[in-house]
Amino acid sequence: MISANDLSPAELAALLHFHADAGVEWLLEEEAIDRFAEFEAMKAARRPAAQAQQQRPAAGERPAPVQSPARPNTAARPAPAERAASGPQPAIPDGEAVQQARFVAETARSLVELKTAIETFNGCNLKHSARSTIFASGDAESGIMVIGSAPSAEDDREGLPFSGKSGQLFDKMLAAIGLTRSTILLTQVIPWRPPGNRAPSAAEMDICRPFIERQIALAEPKAILLLGNFSARFFFGENDTIHGLRGRWKEIAAADCVIPAIASLHPQDLLTAPVNKRLAWNDLLAFQAKLKSLSLLRN
Repeated sequence: MISANDLSPAELAALLHFHADAGVEWLLEEEAIDRFAEFEAMKAARRPAAQAQQQRPAAGERPAPVQSPARPNTAARPAPAERAASGPQPAIPDGEAVQQARFVAETARSLVELKTAIETFNGCNLKHSARSTIFASGDAESGIMVIGSAPSAEDDREGLPFSGKSGQLFDKMLAAIGLTRSTILLTQVIPWRPPGNRAPSAAEMDICRPFIERQIALAEPKAILLLGNFSARFFFGENDTIHGLRGRWKEIAAADCVIPAIASLHPQDLLTAPVNKRLAWNDLLAFQAKLKSLSLLRN
């Protein structure tokens, strides 16, 4: 085992980033646990059950019920109630939490109020494992909105959507059609990074939906670009892949707003498979043409 004392600051930082990208959130338990004692207790608890299973009942007799193995001795660990009292526990989204999210979103009268509301909302388990709350950034008055999927590890570290290598490629994609981050409103469907970059669950999507829909309603964009498979499925309500959903204009609704939207590949998809850049370029040209027809972009 390599000790942290043997690593340089740069090596230690790289190792910590590696663990964060892999989805590691905690390295140690809050209380010391004797795993050897737990294992021995489990073996001792299983012996009576194994012996009972080996004994066959006599003819005409009903077999004696096999007792469930006793739980291992966890006296060294705090009771669940004590652990809950020691700090905030992740909240799993349920119907009540979804209703609370809707109320919080609907009562926000501006993007600033909505940002504060999301940052103080504790009803979603994703927030407790993420470093940052990712919210809309850029020009809310531009009429142009770009929506990604969920924060990546780089987004979570930087606190901004589309960070890292995919963000650098995204900037180039915008520049190719005459846009920059400062001239659009940029956000993501999910404000918190799912652990290990896993896909958000259906319950997590339900609880985050009021927040992203309220962002759209408050910004009132004239056109939306959706990036990535998850974002396209979320708004279009279809289960096709991004290759089947991209390149076609559809309408999405948020509150009283109905906005034309087109989906394309996420920059990370293009880094993984550069051959798809041609498809993304066609989508960007279609988005640019729409912006010009709406007088949102100069010719």
